[in-house]
Amino acid sequence: MTVDTRALRNSFGNFVTGVTLVTTVGSDGKPIAMTANSFSSVSLDPPLVLWCIDKGSDRLGIYQQAQHFAINVLAANHQELSGRFAKKGQPYMDGVDYAVWETGCPVIPDAVAIFECDKLASHDAGDHIIYIGYVRRFQTPETAGKPLVFHRGAYCALA
Repeated sequence: MTVDTRALRNSFGNFVTGVTLVTTVGSDGKPIAMTANSFSSVSLDPPLVLWCIDKGSDRLGIYQQAQHFAINVLAANHQELSGRFAKKGQPYMDGVDYAVWETGCPVIPDAVAIFECDKLASHDAGDHIIYIGYVRRFQTPETAGKPLVFHRGAYCALA
């Protein structure tokens, strides 16, 4: 069976997603980030989440080596941050306001939600790798605003 990948991608785009910034620390000790909308909760007991990375990502090697990552669910005012780390190229978090928790992974203090994770497993899945994370700490800031959302290839606002 031949699949029209553009048509399939457009169909997938009808599912409204949140936007996350997945962060870790590279082997050089520098904090890095990438934008991902392939994030989901998996289990409450134990607390597990997943996210996916394209095998063609220029950051794949860094995330393969990392033992920890943080998922930052971006707020509506983080569109510039999302756009910056969605592009190939410079993954470093120079100039970004972030805090560091126990694992050393950067967290965005005004994100809608933050999940600091130990990398539990990875699974080959077609043109992506699925990472499963054990949530060791999480936070939903009281000042959290509305989330940044993505639909049909563009950012959009919640009513």
